[in-house]
Amino acid sequence: MNKIEKQITESIDQFADDILDFTCRLVAKPSTLGYEAAAMAVMEAELKKLSFDPTRIHIDPVKLSKHPGFAPVPWSYEGRYNVAAKREASAEGGRSVIFNGHLDVVSAEPLGLWGTDPFNPVERDGWLYGRGAGDMKSGVAAMTYAVHAVEKAGFGFMAPVTIEAVIEEECGGNGALACVAAGHDAEAVLIPEPMSHAILTAQLGVLWFKVSLSGVPRHVQEAQAGVNAIEKCIPLIGALRTLEAEMNQNVHPVYEDIEHPINLNVGIIKGGDWPSTVPAAAEFHCRLSFFPGATYEQACGRIIDTIAAATRQDPWLAENQPQVEFYGFRSEGHVADRDQPAFNTLNDCHREMYGQDAEDSISTATTDVRAYHHYTSAQATCYGPEAENIHAANERVKIESVIQTAKVYALFLARWCGLVDK
Repeated sequence: MNKIEKQITESIDQFADDILDFTCRLVAKPSTLGYEAAAMAVMEAELKKLSFDPTRIHIDPVKLSKHPGFAPVPWSYEGRYNVAAKREASAEGGRSVIFNGHLDVVSAEPLGLWGTDPFNPVERDGWLYGRGAGDMKSGVAAMTYAVHAVEKAGFGFMAPVTIEAVIEEECGGNGALACVAAGHDAEAVLIPEPMSHAILTAQLGVLWFKVSLSGVPRHVQEAQAGVNAIEKCIPLIGALRTLEAEMNQNVHPVYEDIEHPINLNVGIIKGGDWPSTVPAAAEFHCRLSFFPGATYEQACGRIIDTIAAATRQDPWLAENQPQVEFYGFRSEGHVADRDQPAFNTLNDCHREMYGQDAEDSISTATTDVRAYHHYTSAQATCYGPEAENIHAANERVKIESVIQTAKVYALFLARWCGLVDK
C-alpha cells in the first residue's frame, strides 16, 4: 500500500467503536418481514449524520411486476421501502461502485434456544451476538463507515459511490430489484454477506412454493370414514425428497466438491383445527435450490411433475388434485468469472490485509447479487465478515472481521474509484 492507502485503512480503526455501535442499534430493531421500518429509520438517521442525503426507494408491486426478476408475494408493500444515498464524483477518471446490504432478518423463534435476547445485542469474547448481527447488519455498518472514513481522511471520489440498504433479501429480492428498476447501476457492486472474507463466484437458483390439499373431516370416532389432509402430505413430501436426491446426482461442475449442494427444505406446515377432528385441509411450504444453467421455469416444471406423479399413486389425491403455488424466491443461479477487474481489485485489497489471496465462495444459497448479475452491467459479488449461526439461535459475528471488512472496502474505494483531495 502507498502512503495514502495506509492512511485510509488505518483511519478505519478510529471508527471501530462507531461501526460496532451502529451495528448494535440496527440489531436492536427486529426487522423481520413487514417490520423493517424501524431499522430503515436508523439507517436513514445514520446516513444523515454522516452528511449523506438518503432517499427512499419504494416497492410498487404493480410496476415492478413487469420486471422479469420480480417475485410475486402475498404480502403488502404499504409503508415499506429501501434507503439509498449516492455520493457524486468529485472528479473524473474512476469507476463507480454500489455497496448494497439488506436489513431484513429472519425470525428469531424459538427464543428459548437463545442464550440472550436476540434483539439486545451482546458483545462477548470478541463476538457480537444478536439476530442479524452477521446476516448482515454488521456488514451494512462496515460498508457505510468505509465510505465515511475515506471522506473524513480528506478525500473525494473519482466516480459515483452509492450506499443501498434494502429489504426482502431473505424472501425474494424485490428490495434490491426495486433499486435496479429505479436505475441504480455501477461498474461494481459489493455486498457484505458474511462469507468470512471469501469472494462469491457462484450461487444456486432458489425458489419457494406451497402445496395445498384437502381431506374429508370426521369426528375421530369415525376416522376411517374421513381423509386426513395432514397425512396426505407425507407421500408428497417423500416424492419431493426423491426429486432432491435426483437433482444431486447430476452435479454442476462448479459444485462437484460440495456434498449435497441441492437442498429441499420443508419450512412450514399447517393443517387441521382440532385434535379430535380429522383435518380437512393442509398445506406445506418449501424451498428448493437448483443449479446454474437451469431456468426457474424448468425447476418449477420438475416440482409440478413430481407432485403429479405422486398423486397418481393415491386414489384420493388422484381425484382431488393438490394445488401447487409458487411465490417469493424465483432466483436463477449463476457462475461469475473470477478473472474480472472488480474481483481482481477486491482480491488485491484482501491480499494487502491478509497476505494471501481470498478464497472463492461457492454458495449453496442465493444473495441479492442475483439482481445485479442478471439485470445490470455491474461486476457483482459478495465479500463480508465472519459469522456463525445465521438463521439459527445465538447468531454472532466476529467483531475484528467486521473492522477488517471495512478496511478492505476502504482500500477498494481508493483503488477502484480513485481518490481526489477535497
